[in-house]
Amino acid sequence: MRGKPAEVVGAADAAVERRAALPTAFYNRETVMVAQELLGCTLVRRRPDGQRLLGRIVETEAYVGREDLACHAARGTPEGRTRVMYGPPGHAYVYLIYGIHHCFNAVTEREGFPAAVLVRSVEGVIGPGRVCRALEIDRSLNGVALDGDALWIEPRDVDVPEVERGPRVGVAYAGEWALTPWRFWIKGALPRSRTGRLR
Repeated sequence: MRGKPAEVVGAADAAVERRAALPTAFYNRETVMVAQELLGCTLVRRRPDGQRLLGRIVETEAYVGREDLACHAARGTPEGRTRVMYGPPGHAYVYLIYGIHHCFNAVTEREGFPAAVLVRSVEGVIGPGRVCRALEIDRSLNGVALDGDALWIEPRDVDVPEVERGPRVGVAYAGEWALTPWRFWIKGALPRSRTGRLR
């Protein structure tokens, strides 16, 4: 990506010491649990010049296995574009939608089982495409380990007061799975029009 990002939610100079990333073991658990516990954590992208772009995660969605018809794995194969989802936990799954918007996911659960958590919003930036634009995340980061130097997630530094949940967004094609309440957000962090129906 070129130039200044459309929306920078936070930045840190290269000289500022980075915090430790969440360990692989954090992601090697049930996806729905990881989706909730990522709330309040900080997604960090290190630019080539060393500057770090960062945002506090306030909204996530869980996608779990081939049986979940809203999950890419329901239509993909281990050899296709979803192969990263089948890989080890704690890696980035980044894909493009509508030919223009990137979406960032953290791969979860055991290797060979396709599951991931989509980061839908960070503080100040609502929507997965906008998050990736603000943090300069694109497909060049697909498959990178989330404890490396380019992209990582830092643990919460304060407790999350209350988590709300509802159906995932934009998955009407998934039938009954579209109603599964696997979207999570920090109460009060989203505009009311974005929260949807609670379940």
